[in-house]
Amino acid sequence: MPALRGFLWLIGFLLVGDSLVTLAGLPVSAGVAGMLLLTAWLVLHSGGFDDIAAAARPLIAALALLIMPGVVGIFFMLDELAGQLAAILAALLLGTLLSVFTTLWLMRRLVVDGDAGTREATHE
Repeated sequence: MPALRGFLWLIGFLLVGDSLVTLAGLPVSAGVAGMLLLTAWLVLHSGGFDDIAAAARPLIAALALLIMPGVVGIFFMLDELAGQLAAILAALLLGTLLSVFTTLWLMRRLVVDGDAGTREATHE
């Protein structure tokens, strides 16, 4: 039952994001707006929604399948993108490098801070 409640939370935030995008005319997708609202909600309420985590686990496991329609859609737009190959490659390369370095920085910061007590306990 927690997974069902979690899906309802996710769909609720998607609908709120869709309403916000439609009413305000924002240039972002409803899913992005909904997830930003969900993130803000979790930060304001100190996280800890186990229902959302239960709903997210199967979605994360199927993430490749969820991304596939967008990748297939690009295949049908190749003629329109032909003149922009250099810009697309630069954006992919820069985006990949930024995400890898940001993840590395964040992981090193969190793991080093979290493991400091463990290291001191083992050396004593």
